[in-house]
Formats: sequence, structure tokens, C-alpha cells
Amino acid sequence: MDDNRDRKLDREELQQGMEDYGMSLDAEEVEEIFTEFDQDETGTIYFEEFLKGLRPPMSDTRIDMINQAFDKMDASGEGLITISDLKNVYDPSYHPKFQSGDMSEDEVFQEFLNSFDVPDDPDGTVTREDFLNYYSGVSASIDDDEYFVEMMKGSWKLE
Repeated sequence: MDDNRDRKLDREELQQGMEDYGMSLDAEEVEEIFTEFDQDETGTIYFEEFLKGLRPPMSDTRIDMINQAFDKMDASGEGLITISDLKNVYDPSYHPKFQSGDMSEDEVFQEFLNSFDVPDDPDGTVTREDFLNYYSGVSASIDDDEYFVEMMKGSWKLE
């Protein structure tokens, strides 16, 4: 659908893309779909918004596990995960780039934070929403709640 490959869709690209896939929609239907996906109301559907719109909703069980992991990492309780929070739960000394001397401890922590942060707007911190969005993507590829719970418990040493 993204004919100009700028990782975003405008209304015309969305309508043309729907037609390309055999869906004849009137302007009102296209607008309804566009509005649903354009969560930040910029008049553009960014790639991340598109992916979020396609993901199935998470169960309360999964959301609870994600919140437990976030709360464990957010040692300060301020609703943000920062490098200082990570120092309480993550040991960078096993990271290959730290061991080789290619990265400092703070650079390893920053790389870890960036994996959860919003790709188009990394700010060096991870909010609960960023964390939930990250795991929403992970969740979409796991069919079973029990497996998701065990994965979260193992990854974050949750009870």
C-alpha cells in the first residue's frame, strides 16, 4: 500500500491499497478505517500505528503480566524506566559488546531501553505504554495465554 515507501499511508494510498486487494469501499468507509488507524490524528497512518491496529487485543492475564514486569523494573515508581532503574535489575557485564570493550555500561543500558522505546521517537526512557506496546507485538505471535505467562515469568523472574 505504501507506494512511495515513506513508511506511512495517506488517505489516497489507503484507498488505492484497499482497491488493489479487491476491496471496493466508498469514501465514508475509507475515512472510517483511516480514522481508526490514525491514532495520533496527524492525517497519516504511520507504520507503527498500522501494526498496532492489526494486532488482536491482549487478554487481562497478559496485560497483568506485562504490568508486573514493568513495575519490577520501575524501581523509582515514577512510571518511567530509566537507566538508573535498569541498574537494579539488569547486569550488563554479560553483554558481548561490554565484554569486548565496544560499549560502556551506560551504552548497554541505553541499547536495552531503546529496544522498548518508540522507534520513531526514542527519548531514553520507557513508559508503561511503550512497554505495553512492545509486548503487544510479542503477544500477537503467541497463541496461548499460559505460554505467554511462562515466558514473562522466565524473562523477568516474576512469581
